[in-house]
Amino acid sequence: MVGRIAHEMGCFHEIALSHQVMSMVKMVPRGHTACALGYLTPKIRQYLDGFTKGLDEGLLTNASLRLDFMKSDGGAILSGPVGGVVGYAKTSYWMSGGEKPLPVIGFDMGGTSTDVSRYDGSLEHVFETTTAGVSIQAPQLDIHTVAAGVGSHLFLQNGLFVVGPESAKAHPGPVCYRKNGYLAVTDANVILGRVIPDHFPHIFGPNEDGPLDLEGAKAAFRALADANPETKGKSIEELAYGFIQVANEAMCRPIRNLTQMRGFDITKHALACFGGAGPQHACDMVRALGITKVYIHRYGGVLSAYGLSMADAVVEEQEPAKEVYGVSSVSSSGFDENLDPSKSTREARLEHLAEKARAALVKQGYPEDSIIIEKYLNMCYDGTDNAIMIKENTNLNNVRLPYAQTFVEQYHREFGFELKGRDILIDDFCVRAFVPGFTPNPPPTVPSLGSPTPMGTSTAYFEDGWEDVPTYNFEDLKPGHEMKGPAIIVQLISTIVLEVGCTAFVTGDGDLDITVEKKATCDDAGIDEKVELEEDPVQLSIFAHRFMGIAEQMGRTLARTAISVNIKERLDFSCALFTNDGGLVANAPHIPVHLGAMQSAVQFQVEYWNTQGREGIQEGDVFVSNHPQLAGGSHLPDIIVITPVFYEGKILFFVASRGHRSDIGGILPGSRAPGLLRLSFFRDGKFQEEGITDILVNQQFGGTRNLKDNLSDYRAQVAANNSSIQLLHQLIQENGLHKVEAYMHFIQHNAEMAVRSMLKTFAAEHGTRAHAIDYMDNGTPIELTIDIDQATGSVCFDFSGTGPQVLGNINAPPAVTYSAVIYSLRSLVGQDIPLNQGCLTSIKFKIPRFSLPNPLDDVGVVGGNVLTSQRVVDVVLKAFKACAGSQGCMNNLTLGNKKFGYYETIAGGAGAGPTWDGRSGVNTHCTNTRITDPEILERRYPVLL
Repeated sequence: MVGRIAHEMGCFHEIALSHQVMSMVKMVPRGHTACALGYLTPKIRQYLDGFTKGLDEGLLTNASLRLDFMKSDGGAILSGPVGGVVGYAKTSYWMSGGEKPLPVIGFDMGGTSTDVSRYDGSLEHVFETTTAGVSIQAPQLDIHTVAAGVGSHLFLQNGLFVVGPESAKAHPGPVCYRKNGYLAVTDANVILGRVIPDHFPHIFGPNEDGPLDLEGAKAAFRALADANPETKGKSIEELAYGFIQVANEAMCRPIRNLTQMRGFDITKHALACFGGAGPQHACDMVRALGITKVYIHRYGGVLSAYGLSMADAVVEEQEPAKEVYGVSSVSSSGFDENLDPSKSTREARLEHLAEKARAALVKQGYPEDSIIIEKYLNMCYDGTDNAIMIKENTNLNNVRLPYAQTFVEQYHREFGFELKGRDILIDDFCVRAFVPGFTPNPPPTVPSLGSPTPMGTSTAYFEDGWEDVPTYNFEDLKPGHEMKGPAIIVQLISTIVLEVGCTAFVTGDGDLDITVEKKATCDDAGIDEKVELEEDPVQLSIFAHRFMGIAEQMGRTLARTAISVNIKERLDFSCALFTNDGGLVANAPHIPVHLGAMQSAVQFQVEYWNTQGREGIQEGDVFVSNHPQLAGGSHLPDIIVITPVFYEGKILFFVASRGHRSDIGGILPGSRAPGLLRLSFFRDGKFQEEGITDILVNQQFGGTRNLKDNLSDYRAQVAANNSSIQLLHQLIQENGLHKVEAYMHFIQHNAEMAVRSMLKTFAAEHGTRAHAIDYMDNGTPIELTIDIDQATGSVCFDFSGTGPQVLGNINAPPAVTYSAVIYSLRSLVGQDIPLNQGCLTSIKFKIPRFSLPNPLDDVGVVGGNVLTSQRVVDVVLKAFKACAGSQGCMNNLTLGNKKFGYYETIAGGAGAGPTWDGRSGVNTHCTNTRITDPEILERRYPVLL
């Protein structure tokens, strides 16, 4: 109706209706997509008008000529990265040979960012992404972007080497561009001889007629080294090489997420490298990843443009559904193969969409007999929202429910388990019609011609220092030529760095096929563990990336494998790594209120099970806890699952995930009334479902209303923990146990020094004492006095004067106060430091017993986690004169009946600061969740919004 009225008014040039833009469930991203379309369409039309004005009139009137544009789904939104994906997919996939070629990871490194993707015989699509903070719901190639290109700024912050995300851009550019630019990755490559100024055009400087400025880059690195005590004794080459290593690790993170997180073995891939800067980093990166093959196309510097010329012409049609495809059963497949509920309508709906898509391509001038139709069902298990787009497998035509078989296989590979006992649903029908673009033939096999004659020699810096290396002109290479690293290969638009232990072979088409020696695993044998390792800022930065990357992958695994709306939709969970004494090492940026509480919970388990008379912690044990006061919990609905990490029979670390349950029992839906859930656990790697079920169902105040979801989320948390254990074992194999343990402690020390530095600075500017007081709605004061030792940066947070515990449930256990303080300090530091125990090392707490933030063990605290925590943060930030208060509460809504319970955090707003205005309608401080999409809410619960 709104659309019709807008058309009738006749004053709108563009009218975007979300249900027409993308016929998929989820109102919020669909609305964002419609807004983006409304903004972008006029801009694209303006661009097209300008573009076509430059064409001859005869071209515009020639009906046989067609003007095509690349779309974000890989068909013929203008997108360079998408063109690159099509380019490497059509030129690199066949290079490994064999009956089943190696899957290929695309690595496109430019000036401001790096894009990574994956190809295994078909283009991988996603239907919802977030770009510049806006959720877009449209078919797009699955491309992951990281803010680390060769223009990324280089910093030293708190003893860490930092690369990006700020970019020097094309103007003013890196220092070596001679325009008073910023120290960047390009400068490091120039200093290390990986980019040779003599082979670059003279286009730099104010008049754009000068060469790259090697001496200017050296001077900038020398100034950086002189200004930072942690780089004392390091040469500028060591400094530059350290930044290259950190940049490479930053780019390895999204590649690990793209493969390991989805259940793929990263070592069984090849890397297709393109973009002007990628070939300078590819060989070193693949060695760190365990990959042994790198492909560099002869047009690698402009592969995006080359790929655009080979793109398919594509039209997609889609419509939403909510039909049962496979009925659950107790059979081995998990569904009844004799029942096909959607048969009567499925093919008719798919064929209807196929006809629409086919007609659209015919209208564009493509012959009907050249059009290929692919049919898809977007499928999910009943009670979940993680739909997977399943392509029709024509090889399974003799199978009664072929889509179901493919869905179950793919679901198990991605998530590690199947949900037997649940129907398989169709969320959407989708058809993709396309006319294949040009695909080059595989090149002929050529014999080796040995090593070509280099055009000269140069010096370049590698892991063991400076080396004299041959320099080759790419244009002089012939098919069959073979070059061993270290070497430099100069292209017209790129430079290729062959690392030590790499061999490049020129294929029959003139591309490079590079074989990389595997990195040797690290053996701790012979290492004297009594000899302390010295902290190295480069390694510290790399391990910071690795530890945080593992915690982030835990979070992604949990979000993918969980069932409940609370974890999957609202992302109300946290994941972290701990030392063997329970000290926090890395907490992914999930829910701030969990920070200190998770550490307390792990430390309680370590102490409890190692107390004399108890059996201790055994390999295969997994612990489940939620007690707020006795076991370091935050409040009852937050369930923490803790897994010890064993290595050669010894506990080295702990991993833990904490997820909020919408309901675990109690007299009210949402479990907001006081009640206790006792400690339970897994034993010998076996889920003690009967014991957990007994606790959840048979409670004094009534059992959980969501038993099935609770049990599934327990399994998901265990799966997330197990995924991180595998990654930690891999890290130990790469670096050795002694080094990994040492850098866990170095990371904690780094965070401690950052907090101490911030406190010293505050004391110098504002004095050594700060004070603030604020009040709860019932008048209870929260009073804080902060005393700072300016010499050491130690501090005492004294909550004397805070009101007594109350009869309601807004009391907060001490762990919640620790979390609120660690979050506040982390925010005040103003730089990206690891979230770990080190942030609290310099802090002494005085919290009076029987007060609101330190109550008796048997009083209600469920509201303290979601309300009092926010007020504590407000008071801390007020004391530090940082900003105005927030809404002071997470604004929780709970509803339900005897059969279900639902919980939502409704955003309230953030306070203003010295240089910014306050904001309405955003979640702040201790909560970092997103609101459930209205259509998901209505689909999962008996609710109309």
